[in-house]
Amino acid sequence: MTLAQGFWQQIFAFDHYGELLALVRNSLAAGAALGLVGGLVGVFVIMRDLPFAVHGISELSFAGASAALLLGVNVVAGSIVGSLVAAGAIGLLGARARDRNSVIGVIMPFGLGLGVLFLALYKGRAANKFGLLTGQIVAVDTPQMSWLLGTSAVVLVALAVMWRPLVFASADAEVAEARGVPVRGMSFAFMIVLGLAVALSVQIVGALLVLTLVVTPAAAAARVTASPVLLPVLSAVFAVASIEGGILLALGSSIPISPYVTTISFGIYLVCRRFGGKRARTGGVGVQG
Repeated sequence: MTLAQGFWQQIFAFDHYGELLALVRNSLAAGAALGLVGGLVGVFVIMRDLPFAVHGISELSFAGASAALLLGVNVVAGSIVGSLVAAGAIGLLGARARDRNSVIGVIMPFGLGLGVLFLALYKGRAANKFGLLTGQIVAVDTPQMSWLLGTSAVVLVALAVMWRPLVFASADAEVAEARGVPVRGMSFAFMIVLGLAVALSVQIVGALLVLTLVVTPAAAAARVTASPVLLPVLSAVFAVASIEGGILLALGSSIPISPYVTTISFGIYLVCRRFGGKRARTGGVGVQG
């Protein structure tokens, strides 16, 4: 076997694939739910210019998951707690964009430092440590599945309730406030929803690459459409395709799932960017993301 053949066999290995596929039914179901959550939340992340906040929240989510791993409790629950603490702090202390970025810049290294400390103290399997950074959804058990699906349902219900006023507040906060929309309360509520979505996404691609689920699909969709209906639909479809494709490709290999998910997501973005550029040159309508 040549070096090149060994390299590709390590990345794409499909031996006994049918048997392995039966083991990831939970993962595929969870991936579909979390892709839907990430895609829909990402629309507002792009509209409200919050990619940096996503990264900041993911660091506290990583710290919470690391603490849960060290204490031997549910890792998903720890991730959610960490995300909610970060989202609440950013929502309360960073009302203005300048203040928000400063708060995130303070929170992010603190969360990362805590996470590294907890992992250094953890004496269990190294794969568990690595999975918090790079994702490990190919082994979702029943308790994790319950947490993931339950939290996904909470996020989706919250988005359904606040969708229209949140779109209004995100598009033009001053006019929305003048029309009686509680802009500040809506912003804080969305930060909590964002915190939950980030905590869920960390379970798939890990804390380091969470932007690929919460930002990239929406940015790709925004390249090809400005429709308030089609934009969230495309964003959710792109996110689900990235997750499910990543799970299926990673199944037979020894490589973590995150490179597959991020590559698919980035490929979709490049295609949409190319297509969106053609639309712009031929007079089509598109939103830059």
